[in-house]
Amino acid sequence: MFDIGMSELLVIGIVALIVVGPKDLPGMFRTLGRFTARAKSMAREFSRAMESAADEAGVKEATDAIKGAANPKKFGLDKLNEAADKFEKWDPMKAPDGKAAPKTTEAQKDELSPERAEMAQKISDSAAKKATERLEAEAKATAETEKKEGDA
Repeated sequence: MFDIGMSELLVIGIVALIVVGPKDLPGMFRTLGRFTARAKSMAREFSRAMESAADEAGVKEATDAIKGAANPKKFGLDKLNEAADKFEKWDPMKAPDGKAAPKTTEAQKDELSPERAEMAQKISDSAAKKATERLEAEAKATAETEKKEGDA
């Protein structure tokens, strides 16, 4: 609390010895000791009363809730971050083990219900059509670019 070193205490002791005198010095130190002990006990009592009032008011629960909210593991944010990382690295053209996704064979199509087989065929046809349209558009754009570069 008070940053008093040994040299300062020595100076205070010598001044007290000169001012009070050697006869009354022990009594003064006893009184000073009692005063500091009483001040410390009052500070402890005040601190306990404040802690008790805070506990009754629910400050401890609020503090625990705030600390819990700051803990990412409590809310599963670490798992959310892991899932986001996996999603960023995910390749839809590969199976989860890293190998290429298996193609659906005719035997597997036969195992599908008729409705699902029909939907799978529609999806496959639509994807093929879109891919063909995209390739044609890219080829057309490339031809136009080359034509403009040739004219320049």
